[in-house]
Amino acid sequence: MKRPSHKELYGKLREARMAVAKELVTLLNQDIIAADAIELEYSIGTDLIPILQELLDYTTPGHYAGSRPPQKSYEREIEGLDLFPFVADCSRLKCRVYYKFALVEGRLWLVSLHQDRPIKEES
Repeated sequence: MKRPSHKELYGKLREARMAVAKELVTLLNQDIIAADAIELEYSIGTDLIPILQELLDYTTPGHYAGSRPPQKSYEREIEGLDLFPFVADCSRLKCRVYYKFALVEGRLWLVSLHQDRPIKEES
């Protein structure tokens, strides 16, 4: 069986919900996430946790948008950790959102959160 399995994704989403509920969230690339927050018109300081809570409450393993096996992070802070990207609708942001995170020791490392930009197929 190729990973991540449905069961593994369900567990990762549950772990992510617990981290966000405890506000154990670290932004990996703060400048990039801030630029995307400006584009989506939300405040990282006041809106990020509620947005993540909404996304994680709505997201299911079927929303997984990553490779099998999961891509590993090459960023120094979370090097070697599995990355879990998802695409889900967010009513608070009024759009479809792509977000990616890693988990370590009960903490969610937010790698990306922006409006979904589907890859255009070549004709």
